[in-house]
Amino acid sequence: MTEAPVLIGVWKQLVGQEPAARTLSSASAAAARIIENQPVAPGAMTHAWLVTGPPGSGRSTAARVFAAALQCSTGTGCGECPGCRTVMAGTHADVKLVAPEGLSISVAEMRSLVQAAARRPTTGRWQVVIIEDADRLTEGASNALLKAVEEPPDRTVFLLCAPSDHPDDVSVTIRSRCRLVTLRTPPAEAIAQVLVERDGIDPERARWAASVSSGHVGRARRLATDEAARQRRSTVLRIPLGLRRPSDVFTCADQLISAAEADAGEESKVRDEAERSELRTAMGGDGTGKGVAGAKRAAEAAVKQLEKRQKSRATRTQRDTLDLALVDLAAFYRDVLVTKSGAAGATLNHPDHASEISQAASAWAPDSILRRLEAVLECREAIDLNVKPRIAVEAMVTTLRQG
Repeated sequence: MTEAPVLIGVWKQLVGQEPAARTLSSASAAAARIIENQPVAPGAMTHAWLVTGPPGSGRSTAARVFAAALQCSTGTGCGECPGCRTVMAGTHADVKLVAPEGLSISVAEMRSLVQAAARRPTTGRWQVVIIEDADRLTEGASNALLKAVEEPPDRTVFLLCAPSDHPDDVSVTIRSRCRLVTLRTPPAEAIAQVLVERDGIDPERARWAASVSSGHVGRARRLATDEAARQRRSTVLRIPLGLRRPSDVFTCADQLISAAEADAGEESKVRDEAERSELRTAMGGDGTGKGVAGAKRAAEAAVKQLEKRQKSRATRTQRDTLDLALVDLAAFYRDVLVTKSGAAGATLNHPDHASEISQAASAWAPDSILRRLEAVLECREAIDLNVKPRIAVEAMVTTLRQG
């Protein structure tokens, strides 16, 4: 089968993921035959899928595209019919998306979702449940989901997204009941092409952003369009060669934490205020006149609950932003190690910082470079285990200076 047929319609959203697109396209065609009561080969379509891949590979995009193809009136993911358009816009009544705004997905949220998924489709062909960041499921939430996956309702499809199928990300019992689709790191050429064609970005800027994004499509788009993001990256990449004095440890650690907090605050501010205003209006909290006191009290209580969720979302956003900075740091030390080893033809993650990378490779011993790289990776792991970010970052930067 050639690649061209799967790169039309909604499938164009899968940047550099032709093998996965072929698998999902074939399954959506089988699903259409099931709806029409036509014979289907065993295993051509299943009720539960697990989409894995590195950060930025487009796991959630792949799930949405597959959901659109399942709801497509032709079963091909044409991108033009009401089913495709509403799924991609996030407004389809029979496609439910779980995107955790906090640090985990609770059992209550999963139980509610499983109950809704048990209903038959109202307007579409399938009831589709997309769970982004399935690795954030609590143990109770995993158990609730497992019951639904073990005994799936008719015409219901579960699409789980996770970094890998390792037991640390997805339980073995859930994994065993899902069909696996593995995404790869998109090539820089494919990322640059989509930035130019879909986002209208200048070709030179698109090529640069793609080359320094480590295969992360969203990161490339942000670097290409956001000057503040470019400045934050430059600040992070000045750290390895900027640790000359003991006091630089605390200065650099503060820069990392402050940049993450600023990014989270910038991303959340407008959205948070709009949510609070909409909630007050919906509950009559901004009303005037007789009999509104009770409504105002109820509105204020609801706003407090909303603010609690927003605080959790801000914490997650801050940690995700800090993790991106740590990924950039780890990639710098990886580039230094590659340069030190003299590996021929190796591609740098930060080609625009080649001179600094060469300088570091000349100055540091291989074991020192490895210790620095391990310190960054340990910092990421510590933050993932809920160590306070500032403590983890200061410990990391101390090791980066000592080498």
